[in-house]
Amino acid sequence: MRWHGAASPSRVRGAGLCLQGIFAGPSQRCPATEYNMASQLHALLGMSQAKPNLAVVALPEPYQEIEPRPLLAAELSQASVTFGLGESAVAALSETTLRIPDGEFLALVGPSGCGKSTILRLVSGLVQPSSGAVIVGGREVAAKALRLGMAFQNPTMLPWLTIEQNVMLPLKIVQPFRAQFHKEKRGGFRDKVHALLAQVGLQGFAGKYPWQLSGGMLQRANLCRALIHEPRMLLLDEPFGALDQFTREELWAILQELWLAHRPTVLLVTHDLREAGFLASRICVMSARPGRIIDDSSVEFARPRSIAMTFEPEFVALNQRLRELIVDARSARATTGSA
Repeated sequence: MRWHGAASPSRVRGAGLCLQGIFAGPSQRCPATEYNMASQLHALLGMSQAKPNLAVVALPEPYQEIEPRPLLAAELSQASVTFGLGESAVAALSETTLRIPDGEFLALVGPSGCGKSTILRLVSGLVQPSSGAVIVGGREVAAKALRLGMAFQNPTMLPWLTIEQNVMLPLKIVQPFRAQFHKEKRGGFRDKVHALLAQVGLQGFAGKYPWQLSGGMLQRANLCRALIHEPRMLLLDEPFGALDQFTREELWAILQELWLAHRPTVLLVTHDLREAGFLASRICVMSARPGRIIDDSSVEFARPRSIAMTFEPEFVALNQRLRELIVDARSARATTGSA
């Protein structure tokens, strides 16, 4: 594999990481940060081998379709996941069938450890199913047929790069942008980054380094990096979980605006029921481990949605129903475990 610039092994080792042994090696490492950074680099490097997808054109203008988009962005067909072997095996996900139409905003909620993130990793290709099949963009997930964007709870910005360079990183890795990178990085690609940063309220911060931004600002930049290469599907694993309530609500509105403007398919994993109700067009509730989907319902509130709407009786009733489903799922798990 040929390496370029900021993502080269020498630069990564210089930051205290080693891609050949991400969990072992440098001292004073942070395993959680290394795992998240490794996951994102793994996904980006995998996407670099994807065939160019010309279904969308440059952000931030609305895109024009050149070829038909698939009716289903992703599908799990009786997919299950078990980690380990023998007596140490852990069933993380029961046989699950889930269909995600193109352009839908789907939220997964449920008890901790129920397999929400496992489904997200199945769709991304970071985890392979133990049984069943995962189809993304009309092909087996290993074919990488659909261009993906990913954002985790930890923004994992590369500290030696500016915000502009961090956001631009997928354009250096993912085709067809990679072929044009050296020609466009100071022209069209830079304009694309600045336009997207302006959409999330970060105009004027492109030249700053990650340590100069607050947690909420880094998460905005994280969303920009996930969207800059025009993904057909956006995978979000509790991206706002570490932020205070007011910052979370502000970012909900920003994410809603981005989704309404560009309409990628979004798969959101969250523990926040208000967040799910505010953002999603459909919510799936999962049982306790081994996870399975126990409720699948649409969210019919009109868009654009407001924070004030989340205090209205219909929205409160939705949250209460979701909460009761999760409490029942936790209770069923506790009863099974004690039997």
